[in-house]
Amino acid sequence: MQAPLLHAILAGAGLCLAGTALTSAQTTPQAAPAASLRSAESFSTIANQRDRSVALFGEIGTVLQHPRCMNCHPATERPRQADAKRLHQPLVVRGKDGHGAPGLECATCHGKQNFDPARIPGDGHWALAPASMAWEGKSLGQICEQLKDPNRNGSRDLAAIVKHVTSDTLVLWAWNPGPGRVPAPGSNAQFGALMQAWVDTGAACPAS
Repeated sequence: MQAPLLHAILAGAGLCLAGTALTSAQTTPQAAPAASLRSAESFSTIANQRDRSVALFGEIGTVLQHPRCMNCHPATERPRQADAKRLHQPLVVRGKDGHGAPGLECATCHGKQNFDPARIPGDGHWALAPASMAWEGKSLGQICEQLKDPNRNGSRDLAAIVKHVTSDTLVLWAWNPGPGRVPAPGSNAQFGALMQAWVDTGAACPAS
């Protein structure tokens, strides 16, 4: 093996181990249980359709603004981590396509699934959301408008958005984040039903 390649591999391993040590030291091993989600049906008593749609998105927002989602939708080039949403340690950046900088891609440490012994989360396409979908620091109304805008959401229509949040493995990871991390509220099935009900009622957004 050539020396530069060996050095790169060892450096990457060192960063992963350093990050694991920080995570182990800073993350509570026994995280609090996940919060609940209201069912989509529970909003049916709101007679005005627009008001019902806005209320549905308010419930959806408890997932979108949860650390399991927000950490991967940062306002800067650097992801956040843990329930405290602290800046990622070791220092990593978004890179050209959201998968990290050359030589220190996300896959350097994050595998295809959670590695619970070291408490390193994982998924087959671990990455940051596109910069156009940065949610950190934005109101729920602003996030809603982003979500609906095909110029920012990856050219998705409303049906494609619902499909994305109910089938994408990285989204689904939010409900199976591994030890020491609070899962996103409710279940993905409940979240998907809320999203579909929001679409069916006109996909109205809260005031920004």
